[in-house]
Amino acid sequence: MKENTASKNTLKKQLLPRHIRMIAIGGMIGTGIFKGSADTIGLAGPSVIFSYLFAGLLLLIVMGALAEMAIVYPSHNMKDLIQKAFGRRFSFVTGATYCFMWLTVCVIEVIAAGSFLQYWFSSIPLWILCLICSIVLILINATSVKSFGEIEFWFAGIKIFVIIAFILLGIAILFGIMPSNNSSSHYLHNYSDFMPNGWKAVFSTLLVVIFSYGGSELIGLTITETKDAEKVLPGVVKGVMWRVVLFYTLPIFIICGLIPWDKIDANASPFVQVFETAGLQGASHVMNFILLTAVLSAANSGIYGCTRMLHSLSQSGDAPKSLSYVNKQGVPVYSLAFSVLFLLLGTYLVYLYPEKAFSYLLAIPGFTVSLIWISICLAQLKLRPQYKEKPYFKLWGFPYLTLFAACTLIISFIVFLIDSANRLSSIVCVAFVLVMVILSFFKRNTKPTSLEVPNDTN
Repeated sequence: MKENTASKNTLKKQLLPRHIRMIAIGGMIGTGIFKGSADTIGLAGPSVIFSYLFAGLLLLIVMGALAEMAIVYPSHNMKDLIQKAFGRRFSFVTGATYCFMWLTVCVIEVIAAGSFLQYWFSSIPLWILCLICSIVLILINATSVKSFGEIEFWFAGIKIFVIIAFILLGIAILFGIMPSNNSSSHYLHNYSDFMPNGWKAVFSTLLVVIFSYGGSELIGLTITETKDAEKVLPGVVKGVMWRVVLFYTLPIFIICGLIPWDKIDANASPFVQVFETAGLQGASHVMNFILLTAVLSAANSGIYGCTRMLHSLSQSGDAPKSLSYVNKQGVPVYSLAFSVLFLLLGTYLVYLYPEKAFSYLLAIPGFTVSLIWISICLAQLKLRPQYKEKPYFKLWGFPYLTLFAACTLIISFIVFLIDSANRLSSIVCVAFVLVMVILSFFKRNTKPTSLEVPNDTN
């Protein structure tokens, strides 16, 4: 009977390496680059490139640490690894916070998608468009995991194609191969133009950039649904990391080279402005479609991440047992239903505050991404001395690189908390974490399901 229950609650290993690459990329490349880049450039000018490169280094360390632990403990997902290092109470708080992050991100991306649809359907209220986007995402995530992987593969592929086209177009304009309406690359030549607000502004954008890179850790949740994960993961991690850094830093460089940093419209996508600089007809409609695809892809990956984390919490006894139920298609349907409720609440928030809902939610993911990345680094520091066998892939520079990443993330985390601009978001996030900590002391008598990974208690 236990075996039958376990088989019903087991996620299916139907994701291929190309799927998990695109799921991670889909989670990372969204509003942060296509729209949020206008805010980061406005804060730090062209020198924001340093923030993207530095955050890329942190991403490399975090992803390397995650890949190393996944190879040593191949049956463990990200939450399981944190649990193995610090126990169930810590992993419960981390897992719940991670769910909270992705649920918030999903609502943010859905609001962004609705606003892009309003470009064509201005007479339709924003909340109705958000509801339509939510229904589409729910239907996609209700399919089999293999079908979901294929859909997200093409979703993310469209974004990558557009960014590559954007990079090629920008290079052609910068080098005079293609004419434009603006004189270009001199915007990067003068130091005062390159770093208009100094190093402090560069550091202040770091947390925003880290949020943009957030989603890379989704690879840590695909492990239990990937064939031979311990073999394919190192290559996937390296490939995803380099692609994302290039897909962020090169477009930022091109934008800053073609448009004066203080002339970038914060209410529009810099990508659209560059296409207009090139004099391309209909660029706004094309880019609006791409932006819509981009944010739906990010939300799609977010729902996947949330449902799988809820499933993991349920299996370890830290959430209602019903959330671990998996249907014949391999979908944790009750975990998905919980995500649906949150999307509906987000839509209701848009109905109440159509002008402010987006800004209310935007700062929350930066807090949670930092917390998750810090947890991954600390888990690797704790588990590395306990390895029984030497893994064929190890993060180099241990423990110094991991300590460097953890300390940097902790500093950025503290800066976020004390920044007056983030006061409301900080209060919400700290309150949520405190509630989860309190709940963790009442969850200890809950027995894990028969699916809990062996040797996963601490």
